[in-house]
Amino acid sequence: MASMSNIHLLQQSKSSSFYKQHATNSITSIANRRRTHLEFSPLSKKIQSTKPVIFSSTPLKFVGFNEILKHHDSHKSWITKAAATDAEGHEIEIANGSTKPGKSFAERFPALVTGFFFFTWYFLNVIFNILNKKVYNYFPYPYFVSAVHLLVGVSYCLVSWAIGLPKRAPVDKETLRILTPVAFCHALGHVMSNVSFAAVAVSFTHTIKALEPFFNAGASQFVLGHQIPLPLWLSLAPVVIGVSMASLTELSFNWTGFISAMISNIAFTYRSIYSKKAMTGMDSTNVYAYTSIIALLFCLPPAIFIEGPHLMQYGFKEAIAKVGLYKFLSDLFWIGMFYHLYNQVATNTLERVAPLTHAVGNVLKRVFVIGFSIVVFGNKISTQTGIGTGIAIAGVALYSLIKANMEEKKRVTHVTKYFYCFKKTHDLSHL
Repeated sequence: MASMSNIHLLQQSKSSSFYKQHATNSITSIANRRRTHLEFSPLSKKIQSTKPVIFSSTPLKFVGFNEILKHHDSHKSWITKAAATDAEGHEIEIANGSTKPGKSFAERFPALVTGFFFFTWYFLNVIFNILNKKVYNYFPYPYFVSAVHLLVGVSYCLVSWAIGLPKRAPVDKETLRILTPVAFCHALGHVMSNVSFAAVAVSFTHTIKALEPFFNAGASQFVLGHQIPLPLWLSLAPVVIGVSMASLTELSFNWTGFISAMISNIAFTYRSIYSKKAMTGMDSTNVYAYTSIIALLFCLPPAIFIEGPHLMQYGFKEAIAKVGLYKFLSDLFWIGMFYHLYNQVATNTLERVAPLTHAVGNVLKRVFVIGFSIVVFGNKISTQTGIGTGIAIAGVALYSLIKANMEEKKRVTHVTKYFYCFKKTHDLSHL
């Protein structure tokens, strides 16, 4: 058995040696044929080199050759593309070994996503106004509640910054100096709005606040020196008439609610003026966060000195006796949270739409709030108040539409002039 094995191994060895020799001879023959071919080639002496070939990463500079390469790459890319699907069944494009996911839901259905933003904005605003008024029914301390709104919002911003959503923008003394007037007007307008909410019906406060465009136009004309066109002024006449009609027969009317709502309009008008001057370069989320922090510092002194003594003696005890400690604290927390969220969602919503849609959205929001507040609280309104409110809202809608169209025309004119100047300084005759 051992000898048979040795013979078998010897045969394998001879066979292996034979194949190795045959392979060597074949390779030598092929090399000789190639060398012979190269010797007869007219380029053989030019391509022979004793140095190794080095491939450079520098792009070729031959005229037209890069275009050929690009054309070749485009065909290569087309050949290697394939269709696939992800786990949810969405198409994925595979090109050159890399995958590119298909369009997201927001990209495929932008109108649906925008509609969802509007719905969320209205929903949060309505919930805030209803819950806020319910709190005032058993805890009528608007200065303190205003401070709580901002305190909850500031806490939300600090937590968001801590987790990096969004990333906190750095701030310096100059930025704080610019934002301080904006924050003061924001604090004053917010507090005065809550004083009005506590004193009169929610629907009446929002009817008075429909005059805000009138104050904006007045400030633009007489403070900033901007010329307001006559059609814009005429569109404000129904707003003034409607608010006057509603105020004369409002069953919940009192001067505290009326005057505080008017002061709120003026404060928010100046907030808009200062906001246009406060070009900090920050994103809107960070600007609103810093504005809320500074506004909270403005709201704390009146809450402490105006309502503090009465709160410590009666306010907290009476509220806890009526609804209990847990409900009292949870109501304060949720009205602050809804206040911050509806403002944040409003900012996100308005960034997604054109000025015209923005204007219509603001008007519809006020209609929703007034309608829901009447239904929820069962406020009785006279026929004249209802008609006046409708006229005021229609006037706001007309004003907003005219202003939005003017701004759009101004934007288009600006873009056209810029393109014309750019075309004069550059050779764009082929466009």
